Amino acid sequence: MTATDAVRLTQLAAGGGCACKVPPGELERVLGDLPTSRAGGDLLVGIDSGDDAAAVRIEGGRAVIATADFFTPVVDDPFTFGRIAATNAMSDVWAMGGEPLVGVNLLAWPRDRVPFELAAEVLRGGAAAFEEAGAHLAGGHSIDDPEPKYGVAVTGLADPQRLLRNDTGRAGLPLTLTKPLGLGVLNNRHKATGEVFPEAVEVMTTLNQAASRAALAAGAETATDITGFGLLGHLLKLVRASGVSAVVDASAVPYVGGAREALAEGFVPGGSRRNLDWVRQHLTSAVGEDELVLLADAQTSGGLLVVGEVPGYPVVGELVPRADALVEVR
Repeated sequence: MTATDAVRLTQLAAGGGCACKVPPGELERVLGDLPTSRAGGDLLVGIDSGDDAAAVRIEGGRAVIATADFFTPVVDDPFTFGRIAATNAMSDVWAMGGEPLVGVNLLAWPRDRVPFELAAEVLRGGAAAFEEAGAHLAGGHSIDDPEPKYGVAVTGLADPQRLLRNDTGRAGLPLTLTKPLGLGVLNNRHKATGEVFPEAVEVMTTLNQAASRAALAAGAETATDITGFGLLGHLLKLVRASGVSAVVDASAVPYVGGAREALAEGFVPGGSRRNLDWVRQHLTSAVGEDELVLLADAQTSGGLLVVGEVPGYPVVGELVPRADALVEVR
């Protein structure tokens, strides 16, 4: 038995993946009191709308996109964990219409409890994701920590005239989702039982690069990625920032195989329920509670939610003029 076989990384942390994010309501209260920069001048995207990353105009008709993302293990295999975490970090750049240029590793490791050779596998997985994306991964920072955590701080480049933002949505446009949901409940089941779900792993390790490029080619101006706040949470942020409302067609939303079974057996992350609690005051719905939980399910390395139709991906709703309910689920 190897060190990798003997250690289940998901058992070393209380949370897992993007489900361990600070709840959105709490985060907004904290950020609202901070004297941080808001968009203006060369700062194209700041904290105003809670977008996926910061964007700054630089010389040469380009914009720098900067972001960071890290979390506790969402799967037990260290190489796969590294791939997922790095893929997820780069997604913030693709969600804004950019291309990752370089990343630096962020690693926390319980070095007295877990062999450091497993940390090397995590880093190797991150490097593999960056290589696939055609970006560089070099250096970074590491600390000794009771729980393992990994992620990447990513710098990318974009055309400042073609940024995908979350505050530019217009009523009358469709909503396109580029990856299926259900990753949160399946990851929670994996943490509890050790079962491996290959389709979920494939979804989480699929780069959002092609989807981002397709959205830009289709003329999209608005997008966000679906991660820890779930589809409903990220959609709420988008419609609130854009001054519109949204209608979601629940029957059109795709799910990873086994997600409904995992939900029925109670494998729901606490983060998913917190997401739904946060969105509920802005929500009207004609579907049952289970469906809403799945729509609010905390995703790790999920897809893009694009305002506009993107060929090859399902349309799951539309933006409508601002109404009393910011989000309606039918």
